[in-house]
Amino acid sequence: MRDIKESDWRILRQVHKAALDRFCDKALHELERIASDRSKSSHQKYLDVWTNLHQRDKEIAKFFDPLERSNAFMMIATLKHRGFITEEELARFGPETRETVDVILGVARL
Repeated sequence: MRDIKESDWRILRQVHKAALDRFCDKALHELERIASDRSKSSHQKYLDVWTNLHQRDKEIAKFFDPLERSNAFMMIATLKHRGFITEEELARFGPETRETVDVILGVARL
Protein backbone atom coordinates (compact mmCIF):
# COMPACT_ATOMS: atom_id res chain seq x y z
CA MET A 1 0.00 0.00 0.00
CA ARG A 2 1.33 3.44 -0.85
CA ASP A 3 1.91 6.25 1.63
CA ILE A 4 -0.68 8.90 2.29
CA LYS A 5 0.03 12.28 0.73
CA GLU A 6 1.28 14.99 3.08
CA SER A 7 -1.79 17.16 2.45
CA ASP A 8 -4.12 14.27 3.34
CA TRP A 9 -2.00 13.42 6.39
CA ARG A 10 -2.53 16.97 7.70
CA ILE A 11 -6.27 16.64 7.06
CA LEU A 12 -6.36 13.28 8.84
CA ARG A 13 -4.73 14.74 11.94
CA GLN A 14 -7.47 17.41 12.07
CA VAL A 15 -10.29 14.99 11.27
CA HIS A 16 -8.96 12.44 13.76
CA LYS A 17 -9.20 14.98 16.56
CA ALA A 18 -12.76 15.93 15.60
CA ALA A 19 -13.78 12.27 15.30
CA LEU A 20 -12.30 11.46 18.70
CA ASP A 21 -14.16 14.40 20.25
CA ARG A 22 -17.36 13.16 18.60
CA PHE A 23 -16.80 9.67 19.97
CA CYS A 24 -16.07 10.99 23.47
CA ASP A 25 -19.12 13.25 23.40
CA LYS A 26 -21.29 10.26 22.57
CA ALA A 27 -19.66 8.20 25.33
CA LEU A 28 -20.19 10.98 27.87
CA HIS A 29 -23.87 11.21 26.95
CA GLU A 30 -24.17 7.46 27.48
CA LEU A 31 -22.54 7.80 30.89
CA GLU A 32 -24.91 10.61 31.84
CA ARG A 33 -27.87 8.45 30.85
CA ILE A 34 -26.56 5.53 32.88
CA ALA A 35 -25.77 7.67 35.93
CA SER A 36 -29.19 9.32 35.92
CA ASP A 37 -31.19 6.07 35.73
CA ARG A 38 -33.44 6.30 38.78
CA SER A 39 -34.55 2.68 38.47
CA LYS A 40 -31.12 1.39 39.61
CA SER A 41 -29.21 1.63 42.85
CA SER A 42 -26.17 3.88 43.08
CA HIS A 43 -23.95 0.82 43.26
CA GLN A 44 -25.48 -0.69 40.11
CA LYS A 45 -25.13 2.62 38.27
CA TYR A 46 -21.50 2.79 39.36
CA LEU A 47 -20.89 -0.71 38.01
CA ASP A 48 -22.69 0.11 34.76
CA VAL A 49 -20.69 3.33 34.34
CA TRP A 50 -17.43 1.47 34.95
CA THR A 51 -18.36 -1.27 32.47
CA ASN A 52 -19.39 1.26 29.83
CA LEU A 53 -16.28 3.38 30.33
CA HIS A 54 -14.05 0.31 30.15
CA GLN A 55 -15.71 -0.73 26.87
CA ARG A 56 -15.39 2.77 25.38
CA ASP A 57 -11.72 2.85 26.37
CA LYS A 58 -11.15 -0.37 24.41
CA GLU A 59 -12.96 1.16 21.43
CA ILE A 60 -10.79 4.28 21.55
CA ALA A 61 -7.69 2.11 21.45
CA LYS A 62 -9.09 0.01 18.61
CA PHE A 63 -10.46 2.79 16.41
CA PHE A 64 -8.20 5.77 17.16
CA ASP A 65 -4.76 4.46 18.18
CA PRO A 66 -2.13 4.71 16.95
CA LEU A 67 -2.34 7.60 14.52
CA GLU A 68 0.55 6.84 12.18
CA ARG A 69 1.19 7.24 8.49
CA SER A 70 1.50 3.47 8.13
CA ASN A 71 -2.14 2.96 9.12
CA ALA A 72 -3.62 6.20 7.76
CA PHE A 73 -5.80 4.65 5.05
CA MET A 74 -7.11 1.95 7.39
CA MET A 75 -7.75 4.60 10.06
CA ILE A 76 -9.82 6.71 7.67
CA ALA A 77 -11.73 3.63 6.46
CA THR A 78 -12.45 2.51 10.02
CA LEU A 79 -13.58 5.95 11.15
CA LYS A 80 -15.79 6.27 8.07
CA HIS A 81 -17.28 2.82 8.58
CA ARG A 82 -18.02 3.55 12.25
CA GLY A 83 -19.63 6.90 11.44
CA PHE A 84 -17.05 9.05 13.20
CA ILE A 85 -16.10 10.97 10.04
CA THR A 86 -18.71 13.10 8.32
CA GLU A 87 -19.17 13.15 4.56
CA GLU A 88 -17.94 16.77 4.55
CA GLU A 89 -14.75 15.72 6.33
CA LEU A 90 -14.23 12.81 3.97
CA ALA A 91 -14.65 15.12 0.98
CA ARG A 92 -11.64 17.13 2.19
CA PHE A 93 -9.31 14.25 1.31
CA GLY A 94 -7.88 13.94 -2.17
CA PRO A 95 -9.41 11.58 -4.73
CA GLU A 96 -6.62 8.99 -4.37
CA THR A 97 -7.17 8.72 -0.62
CA ARG A 98 -10.96 8.51 -0.98
CA GLU A 99 -10.55 5.82 -3.66
CA THR A 100 -8.18 3.80 -1.46
CA VAL A 101 -10.60 4.08 1.47
CA ASP A 102 -13.45 2.89 -0.73
CA VAL A 103 -11.39 -0.10 -1.85
CA ILE A 104 -10.58 -0.96 1.78
CA LEU A 105 -14.22 -0.67 2.75
CA GLY A 106 -15.17 -2.87 -0.16
CA VAL A 107 -12.91 -5.75 0.83
CA ALA A 108 -12.31 -5.42 4.57
CA ARG A 109 -14.51 -6.33 7.50
CA LEU A 110 -13.95 -3.60 10.04
